[in-house]
Parts: sequence; C-alpha cells; structure tokens
Amino acid sequence: MSYIKRKLCQNLREEDRLILDWLTKTTYGPEQTDNFSRRQKGTGRWLLESDEFLKWIVETKQTLFCPGMPGAGKTVLTSTVVKDLSTMFRNDDSVGIAYLYCEFKRQNDQKPIDLLLSLLRQLIQKRPPVPENFKSLYEQHNKDDTKPSISEVSQILEFIVHTYSRTFIIIDALDECQVSEGGRSKFLSEIFNLQTKTGANVFATSRPIPDIVHEFEKQKSISLPVRASNEDIRTYLDPRMSELPLFVQDSPPLQEEIKTAILEAADGMFLLAKLHVDSLIGKRDSNALKETLKTLPRGLSDVYKQAIERIEGNVDDRDLAKQVLSWITCAQRPLTKPELRHALGVKIGASKLDDGDLSEIEDMVSVCAGLVTVDEGSNVIRLVHYTTQEYLERTLTSWCPNAHADITKICVTYLSFDAFTSGFCETDEKFETQLQSYVLYDYAAQNWGHHAREASTQATMELEHLILKFLRSEAKVSASDQAMVASGSYSGYSRNVPRKLTGVHLAAIFGLDDITIALLKHEYDPDPKDTSGRTPLSWAAGNGHEAVVKLLLEIEKVDADSKDSNGQTPLSWASGNGHEAVVKLLLETKKVDVDSNDSYGRTPL
Repeated sequence: MSYIKRKLCQNLREEDRLILDWLTKTTYGPEQTDNFSRRQKGTGRWLLESDEFLKWIVETKQTLFCPGMPGAGKTVLTSTVVKDLSTMFRNDDSVGIAYLYCEFKRQNDQKPIDLLLSLLRQLIQKRPPVPENFKSLYEQHNKDDTKPSISEVSQILEFIVHTYSRTFIIIDALDECQVSEGGRSKFLSEIFNLQTKTGANVFATSRPIPDIVHEFEKQKSISLPVRASNEDIRTYLDPRMSELPLFVQDSPPLQEEIKTAILEAADGMFLLAKLHVDSLIGKRDSNALKETLKTLPRGLSDVYKQAIERIEGNVDDRDLAKQVLSWITCAQRPLTKPELRHALGVKIGASKLDDGDLSEIEDMVSVCAGLVTVDEGSNVIRLVHYTTQEYLERTLTSWCPNAHADITKICVTYLSFDAFTSGFCETDEKFETQLQSYVLYDYAAQNWGHHAREASTQATMELEHLILKFLRSEAKVSASDQAMVASGSYSGYSRNVPRKLTGVHLAAIFGLDDITIALLKHEYDPDPKDTSGRTPLSWAAGNGHEAVVKLLLEIEKVDADSKDSNGQTPLSWASGNGHEAVVKLLLETKKVDVDSNDSYGRTPL
C-alpha cells in the first residue's frame, strides 16, 4: 500500500471511528497477539503444509474444520493460521481476513449478533471508507437509539465481502460459543449462508462435539483433526528446560529423561505437557523429580487435582492462591490485572483501599501451580484453559466452599467506599475518572448481585448486614446504578441512565428475594418508580426473577400493571425477554391488561 493511500485510510478510519465504535469495539486483535505469542517457533507446520490446508487456501467457498481434544493446541494453531494468511496477503488489499476467538467466559458478549458485528467491523476497517449503505443504517438506528438486527448485519456483511476478491473467516473454539436459545447453530447458519452467497472461505476449530461435527459434515467440509505431534511437543519442551532447577539444566541426560516421560504422558496434548513441566519447577533434587516422572497423570482432571493438592500443601501461599483461583473461576466475565489486584486488596468493611494491601500480579500467578496465565495484549488474567474452569467449577465446594459469599462481601465493600458517598457523577469526565481510579467499580456494580444470588446458601449475618447497609445508602446506590447501566462513547452517555433507583430496585434487578424481604420489613416502599418509570416489579419481571415477582405481587400496594415511560408493563417486559414462568404469574393475578400497547404500539404478545 502506498504512503498516500495509507494516510488516506488513517484519515478515513479516524473520521469513521464513531460509526465503527457504535457497531462494536471488539476486534480480537489483542487475543490474536496473545495466542500467537504462545506458539513455539517451528510448531504447526504439519497443518500449514498439509494438502487440506493448501486446497483451502487456493480454492474459494471452502470450509476447513479442525476438531481436536481439549489441550491439543487448537487456539494457538488458529493464531498461526491467521498469522500465515496475514503474511501471505499483506500486500494484497483485495483479500479480506477476519477472525473470532470464542471463549466460555465471554458468552454474554458473544451472542450470534456480537460475533457477526465483529466480523463486519474487521472487514470494514480494513477496506475504508465506511460504505454509504452502512452509514445510512447507522444514521437510522442512531436516531432511534436502536441496534441493527441479525438480518441487517448479514446483508451489510454480504455486501462488504463482495467488495473483496477473496475473504477468509477464521473461528476458534466453536464449542465455547453460546448454545442457549440456539445461539451456536444460529451463528453457524449465518456463516454458511454468507459463504453460499459470497464464496468466502471458513476455517473453524472445536472439540469433536457431535452436533458441531454434524453441521460441518452437512456442508461437506474438509476435515483435518488436530493432535499435537511428538515433534511439536518436543519443540515446545526444549526451551522450557531452562525454567527447571539448575541440576536439570546441568544434566542433558536428565533433560532427555524428562522430555521422554512428558511426551508419553501428554498423549498429543500441549496443555498436559505444559502442566507437567510446571509441576517439576519446584523440585529440589533429582530423586524427587524422577519420582514425580514415574507418576505423571495421563488425564487433565488428575493433573488439576494434583495442582490443587500442591496449592493446599503450600501453607504460606495457600490463601492467596485460593483467592486468585476463586475470583477467576467465579467471575462473570474476564478480569483485568488491575481489577484482580483491587479485588484481592479489599479488607471487608473498610471505607477505602490501602495500596499497601495490593499484591503483585507475578506473585498471584506464581502461587497458582501453573493454572493461571496472563494475556498481555488484552491485560486479562485467566485460567490456562477452559477445562481448568470446568474442573474448578465442578470441585469448587471442596476447595473453596464460600467463594461467592466472599466475592459478594468484597464487591459490596468496594461499592460502599467513602469515595462513592458523592453519588451520581454529573459529567462524563468525572464518571470516567472514578472508573479509572477505582478499577473494580464497573465489575462490582454490574455483578455483586449475581454473586449474592449464588451465595444464597452460604449467606451469613455478616453478608446480609453488609448488603443492607449498602442498599440503605441512597448516594452509594445511585453511584452503583450509574456504573451498572452506563455505556457508550457519545457525549452525555454516563447520564443517560435511569436515576432514583432504590435498594429495593437493586434487590429486584438481581433477584435477591431474602434481601427484598429484609428491606420491606424495614418499611421500604415496595413500588417506587425510577426516572424511567420502572418499578422493582418491572425490573424483576424483565430479568425473569420468579421468586421476587411472586413476593411483590403478594403486596397489595404493588401495581401489577404499572407502565414505564415507554408504556411497557411488567408483563410486556417479561414476555419480551421470554420469561414464561413470570408471564404466568402475572396473568394469574387477573390484574394485568394482556393487550396493553406500549409507546411503539407493541402488545406483550
């Protein structure tokens, strides 16, 4: 690309940034950087040089599906494919490349529409300017404060793909894609439909789950299973010998013995090889190390069990490791390094954060027996693999039974800091300064109630007292409400949120029936309206919290058919979000108008 054209593209991208940000801010560039940085040079050549891959590169309308067992290295292999394509076509602006990394922790942000929007953004920003038909779509939706539908996005995506001579779409970890409400099949249907209409090439990885395999078989896709070769695993192990104790580094025969034992135990899985090396790092003599080599586990569950046992045996660091693991395992979304530092630095009941209580990220990682890693590109600290998440969730009650209760206490303590006594921020600048200074503010406001609901069986008087004290503070509830709802990049976004939410509103939003009862016992109004006209019943119905809805409907003062500023009733909120059980509860009261029209003329039906 010429210098003039590069400058033109930069100017156009700057000019159109607002439109692209409105579309989505997710591009997966940081994930690509992090995943490729984990590749050991020389690995993955078997795929890039295979007949199947070369056929996929050369011919149009081809799908290459690469199923593989957990830990086989599918994600790093995907990043290798993206890098190879980017290098191959770096001087050809007519070739479009867009990629997605699905992740179990991001399923709420990776619905079919979100994934398609990211593909669309990637392809638009690589071929500026923003097309006129997309600008028209933006202007229409921006005026109505709405978002485009899947069909609208698919139409624009089809148009954009047609502007390229070739388009490659790469999707990693389809098995981690959202499956609720048919999310994964809906997304695949859109991708295959796009391929039929445009001739785009699709590359995808997944665990060999039958329904996913069947979808690709129906498309007559090229299939190439992923399994780490011994040569690739050995290439990975060679540089890692320098991380082991000096007695290993000084003994080539011992190094060879280690590699041979790990190769046999890894059984084609990079992840097992990694975890086995990690288990050897703390060995103090060759006899202890060789004894460990004789009993290397052959399955991931056994490896994870051993790692937890090592953590339990390290008395000095055990508490820190459990805190780190419980936060990462239970978090509603991926956590950044600063967020986790603040989370672990909170003293329950304190009025502020003391910098002297903040642990270093390096220490957090080192005490977790190889189960935690840091993505430098995205600044996220996470578990090494989704199978680690599955194992820790499955065994949570044995190694950290009060995890959700402890996390709730930390979040509520954070939201109760003196810094939030000023309440609602009246400017974007002040709000953003608060977000930057208190990095856990955003997470705590949006998720404390989810953890409290999970902790209902672990609830203690201390926990209930902390929550009620927080909810009785009008200013702190107002500050929490702003961080919970505010989002966007336009001027005034931080103030474009409902105000005058009460503690009863927040309890209803998160479905906390015990807390709702406690507030009502203290004579809190059960039917207040926020500035958007929504009552606690409206919020509980819209979020599908059946127990809270039932509780509020039993109170005579509560209006079962109240309308908000858009004319929506609790029934229309419940039906619009598909909460059948709540719809039935409301209908049974005989107090709701089933044909009530909102401001747009829509009925609950």
